[in-house]
Amino acid sequence: MKAFVTGATGLLGNNVCRLLKTKGYEIKALVRSKDKAKKWLGDLDLTLVEGDMAKVADFAPELKGSDVVFHTAAYFREYYKGASESHWQTLKSINIDGTRHLLEAAETYKVKKVIHVSSSGTIGESSNELADENTPADDLVRRNLYFKSKLETDQMIQNFLQDHSLAITTILPGWMFGPYDTAPTAAGQLVLDFARRKLPASFEGGSMIVDVRDVANAMFEAVGLGESGERYLVAGKYHKLSDLTQLLETLSDVKAPRLKLSKSLAVGLAWTSEKWAKLRNKDSLLSVDGVKALMNPQLLSSAKAEKILHANFRPLEKTLKDTLSWYQMNGYLSLS
Repeated sequence: MKAFVTGATGLLGNNVCRLLKTKGYEIKALVRSKDKAKKWLGDLDLTLVEGDMAKVADFAPELKGSDVVFHTAAYFREYYKGASESHWQTLKSINIDGTRHLLEAAETYKVKKVIHVSSSGTIGESSNELADENTPADDLVRRNLYFKSKLETDQMIQNFLQDHSLAITTILPGWMFGPYDTAPTAAGQLVLDFARRKLPASFEGGSMIVDVRDVANAMFEAVGLGESGERYLVAGKYHKLSDLTQLLETLSDVKAPRLKLSKSLAVGLAWTSEKWAKLRNKDSLLSVDGVKALMNPQLLSSAKAEKILHANFRPLEKTLKDTLSWYQMNGYLSLS
């Protein structure tokens, strides 16, 4: 089998490439920088394709000969760093328009299937205990510009399928943690900030947390088992932030912060952090959207993916242990 992987140097894309190599796949990996890719993917036998999801036409011919596309690339950092309307055009250009152009190119070059990565954040609040793929988005989803871009991409795919023969299966991950988080994502930064003693306080809240390798496994299974037009939540399990920090304390011997912020104080601190970061043209450690999402967690069911894609979820302790170990081995951390 031959695969084309977008976002190959990202947390999910990197892990997808590593899994596919163990399955005997030939891989073309879309990267924005070959130098960066050689550093983080250089141990793998694959073909690097330099390109930008905002300019799909430039790399589209490289899709020729691929059996399946694993589309992990997305613009998402503003969800964590403080989104504003000024970011919408970038979100639209990459997440919505870029995906549509990729699908069109994949069909042109006779790719058999696309495994598209969306987000569990597109799922709205449920009147039942657990929300699932059939739970519609709500106003909270649409107010978050990143989730809105993913929701509109999912809707675009449904429209695309009405007039095209390309098979497309969509995966909706929870908050992903795991090794090979080189950037790092907000999850990786949280682990690093904790281990570096840069997390002075926490707040009540939680999230559906999933090991990135479990998402990669579900994506691999979706090639043969996932139905075109279907969405599969691979959300993992719900964990309180306090559980996460306690596990990190046990694994790293760094004390978890004892100071707990109220909801209003945490949101206010995030707002201040965003404004201060904007003045300095830096990334904010906290975002209002991120804090609100953690303080109002959505409980999600991955039963459909467990049944059809054989999804399973390793313990959070294992995930965090492997993440810390990877950061130590690659020079991000030095823990005694």
